[in-house]
Amino acid sequence: MAVLVYAESWSGSFKKATFEAVSYAAQLADKIGTEVIALTIANNNNSTQLGKYGVSKVFTIANDSLTTFNNQAYANAIIAAAESTGADTIVISNTNNGKAVAPIIAAKRGAALITNVLDLPSSHSPFTVKRKTFSSKAFAQYSTEATQKVISITPNAIGAIETNKSAATESFDYTATESDNRLSSVSVDKAKGKITLTEAEIVVSGGRGLKGAENWNMIEELAELLGAATACSKPVADIGWRPHGEHVGQTGIAINPELYIAIGISGAIQHLAGVNASKNIVVINTDAEAPFFKAADYGIIGDAFEVVPKLIEALKTYKMNN
Repeated sequence: MAVLVYAESWSGSFKKATFEAVSYAAQLADKIGTEVIALTIANNNNSTQLGKYGVSKVFTIANDSLTTFNNQAYANAIIAAAESTGADTIVISNTNNGKAVAPIIAAKRGAALITNVLDLPSSHSPFTVKRKTFSSKAFAQYSTEATQKVISITPNAIGAIETNKSAATESFDYTATESDNRLSSVSVDKAKGKITLTEAEIVVSGGRGLKGAENWNMIEELAELLGAATACSKPVADIGWRPHGEHVGQTGIAINPELYIAIGISGAIQHLAGVNASKNIVVINTDAEAPFFKAADYGIIGDAFEVVPKLIEALKTYKMNN
């Protein structure tokens, strides 16, 4: 039975999370000894590039009614493709859209759903995979004997491996169902940041210790020098200093970058729940007793208004000399 991977696109383009999901599905199919097929919806990119990550065939759906994301419609389209190809395993990236469609697909197919997967299965009988749990505070091994499976993988956790394969594209004819029309998108507010938080390898984040929105220029300057995304704590977004699209934490966006720099953030448990999967955490805070220092790999006890400008100058000097 084949493995089907949903190759998600954003405004018609692929991102890193897409290539990670495709790569994971290709490796999974190789271990099982079957083929992997990718499905794209409303994608304007050259779909053949997915072949670089292991797929041999790409189904494309170019349906005007699916230009804007609709979880019911997209779930139904993915199910239709799975049934057409005989796929018993569906791989999806655990993005916001992925979180919206995966449970619907699993419920409609009577499939086992395993989310936040971090690795390839350690066993296929039963199917056993590692996932993060308890707000990334622990890992768990999940097993299922179910034939039908929906696997959603954590972005930035697995990586994408390029191969020498090439992919053929084929149009997939999907006809909208009655349930597709029960939900419609009224408007879409897009984050204006240069780098998407969930895909960023480096994130520079600020809290109430910055004292006001007018001081965010040094966060943005540091982020630009590092090629990083900017983020903030919940109180900062609630006050209105920064948009809610930058709020990271348990009630905001959960991230797992290679490097997370927290500036003027105390580190409440709700904030830590959304960032503690970061590979390396650097904390800058005047309070030596701030909870964040217990979770940090590196810490600087000092005033952000003194420390950050020095970091910026050091980075400028390094870039000038290298």
